[in-house]
Amino acid sequence: MSSKLKKENKVSFLQNVLMLMFSQVVIKLLGLIYRVVIVDVEGFGNVGNGYYSTGYQIYMVLLALSSMGIPNVVSKLVSERTAKGDFLAAHRVFRFCLATFSTLGVVFALLLFFGAEFIANFVLKADGVKYTLMSLAPALLVVPPTAVIRGYFTGLGSLKATSTTLVIEQFFNCVLSIGFVYACIGQDTAIMAAAGNLSTSCACILAFGYLLFFYAKRKGEINEECKNQTQKTENTTKTDMVKTILAISIPISFSSLISVLGSAIDTVTVSRCVQNAFAALGGTAQALEEKAMELYGILQKAETVTHLPLAISATFCTAIVPVISAAIAKKDEAEANRKISSSFFINSLFIFPCMAGFFVLAGPILKLLYPSVPEGSLVLILLSISLPFSSMNYILNGVLYGIGKTFVPAAALGIGSLIKLGLNILLVNIPSVNIYGAVFSTVLYNILIFAIELAVVKRYVKLQVDMKRCFVKPIFSSAVMGVVVFFTYKLCALGLGNTISTLVAVFVGVIVYALLVIITKNLNKEDLISVPMGAKICSLLERFRLI
Repeated sequence: MSSKLKKENKVSFLQNVLMLMFSQVVIKLLGLIYRVVIVDVEGFGNVGNGYYSTGYQIYMVLLALSSMGIPNVVSKLVSERTAKGDFLAAHRVFRFCLATFSTLGVVFALLLFFGAEFIANFVLKADGVKYTLMSLAPALLVVPPTAVIRGYFTGLGSLKATSTTLVIEQFFNCVLSIGFVYACIGQDTAIMAAAGNLSTSCACILAFGYLLFFYAKRKGEINEECKNQTQKTENTTKTDMVKTILAISIPISFSSLISVLGSAIDTVTVSRCVQNAFAALGGTAQALEEKAMELYGILQKAETVTHLPLAISATFCTAIVPVISAAIAKKDEAEANRKISSSFFINSLFIFPCMAGFFVLAGPILKLLYPSVPEGSLVLILLSISLPFSSMNYILNGVLYGIGKTFVPAAALGIGSLIKLGLNILLVNIPSVNIYGAVFSTVLYNILIFAIELAVVKRYVKLQVDMKRCFVKPIFSSAVMGVVVFFTYKLCALGLGNTISTLVAVFVGVIVYALLVIITKNLNKEDLISVPMGAKICSLLERFRLI
């Protein structure tokens, strides 16, 4: 490999994870910022959030079909070939996937734009959503080729392309969304929601432009590497390549589809079932539609908050697929197991305190973020219960993709989706239950998927997870932190407002949890040295015998 590519790709697994984790935190923070801002805009509120989220979830279904599984597909195929020194075969896979999935994106973009009215009226029973669907259609033109290029560089061992373009995309999405919504103040709520989603299409196009520039700068080194290759390349026909790609991409894309179907099920059933539930109480069709959008908007507010820690978990899935694929290709099971165990530990270290924080500060957090529409604290509390299972599902998915069991996540998610659909129809139709039926089904859905995938992984991988280190200590530290945070907020709230009280409680919680992790000696030298400034931190803690 050329010196430039070697330097760029010669980073550790944990460094790759940290790079992508940082970008995901920035992305979700930006996403949270613009959602918070636009929801509080006059005329938007919970109803506007409902329209915004309903259309976006339908877009996500088509996105899953056209591109969501692509990075994992491409990175797996590329990493397997580069691990054997076959860069020519890896580049052929890249070019074929680029042409194939780009064509697929064009097809789905046309379907979404011209089918918007049908989907809004006959599938969702919410006419105002059609404007949002049409505004999102252009994004489907560029997202698939963007995903292919990201997957290619991930397979080469560099997550720079993925992390940078994701941040660029979300930055412009944040800025443009706020600007477009403010420009539409005074318009119908559905139009404001569509304007907010138009920013997604614009941001995707800008991110794709950057990625083309990123690839163009490295094209010379890639071509040189292929030209100077001494390893005999695999003799694969186009037919064989199609079979190989389809064998992996279909189950992964299907799995991606079903993973968003959980939210899509809520999108369709909540709108219809809420309108059915409240129809007996009277009201016009427009009033019932707005009631459905209001309740769905409340659900989406809580989910937006919980998506921040889950985005960090998703980085492990992205980073772990090429690592495990390469290790399996080299028949190095010990290395694969070390990466899996490391992912579980780091995930547990941050997901349990997040769960505890949401559980004790749900109301204050929503009041801080959405002062004009703070409803939904019980929804956030209940959703926080599923956080550990949802986050670990990302890791298990990555492991299953890496060991070639690509149909397992699809099967698990399919079973979970069917159960969720049945529970939603049964529970959301009850007026006294309404939106909480969807929350309950989501929690059960994530627990069921976790149980199925874990059982399969344990059959094929010799997991050596230290239960005390990965679960017992983080849960204990999080529980203690939660109690401290709860009483800190209550004490501050006696003389201070909600904003200051919440921020102080969160700050105290972070400090307390960090101290508890150190006191319980749950970090070792290897963990710390892998992170920036880790050597200095390690030296300081060793001085006090805390690691």
